[in-house]
Parts: sequence; structure tokens; C-alpha cells
Amino acid sequence: MGTGLAEKQRSLIEDYQVIEDAAERFSAIVHQAAAAPALEEAHRAPENLVPGCVSRVWLVGWRDPATGGCEFRADAEAPTVKGVAVLLARLYSGATPEEVLAVEPEIVCALQIDRQLSPTRLKGLAHIRRRFREIAETLVRNRAPDRRNRPPLK
Repeated sequence: MGTGLAEKQRSLIEDYQVIEDAAERFSAIVHQAAAAPALEEAHRAPENLVPGCVSRVWLVGWRDPATGGCEFRADAEAPTVKGVAVLLARLYSGATPEEVLAVEPEIVCALQIDRQLSPTRLKGLAHIRRRFREIAETLVRNRAPDRRNRPPLK
């Protein structure tokens, strides 16, 4: 397990565990995601949709040429799904593709997010995680910065 990503995950867990009630904690995650900038319309393309989710979820990822780490942006129609997707994008951004492949999102269980989601949403979460892995696998294979889906910097 990559120590950088593992430490980042521990830090995020600690930050959110300040909110003791799991439902309130999940509400804060959803609220933060709602305040995040929406994915630009150009990136809400069919190739960026996460297959297998009931509501539409978009995930884009690329390798930052300066750091070699992954950068991810996520958006979704359903607020709760957006909350989880944006949290995972935040977790995995900055990590190497190898770390994204190796480190499971323990944050989901540690913050009891899994207890706040319906069985259908939990299946969607598995599809979202799979899509993070697919993007990371592509970046490992290519070894070059992937700028195709990179949102423009503002």
C-alpha cells in the first residue's frame, strides 16, 4: 500500500470523524460535494459515464504532468452519489496510478457511509470504484500524461 495515499486516507477519516453522528457526517460530505464546481458540460460525455449506476455519474481522470500523480473530477445527478464520488475523487487525486489500484477506499466503511446507502447505491459505489481502477490501469499502461479528459484549469 502506498504510504502517501494511506496517510491521506487516514487524515480524511480523522477530519470527518470529528462529526460523531454518521448521518450528520454523511450529510456534511454530500453538502461539501454540492458546493464543489460542477463538471464542465464537455466532460459530461457518454465515455465518461460510470456504467452500472442507476443515476448518471461522470468520472474523468488524467495524470498530472508536473507530479506524475492522478487527478480526478467527478459529478453525478443524485446528491448522495455525487457526495461519495467527489469524496473518492478527492481521496485518489494526487496518488500514483499504482496507489489508486492498490488502496481500497476504507474511508467508506470507516465513516459508515456504507450504512447510509441503499443496496442499489452500494452497487453503484462498486461501479464507481471499478471506474477509478480502470482509469488508473489505463494511466499505468500509457505511462504518459493523459490530457484527453483533463478539464481546463481556471
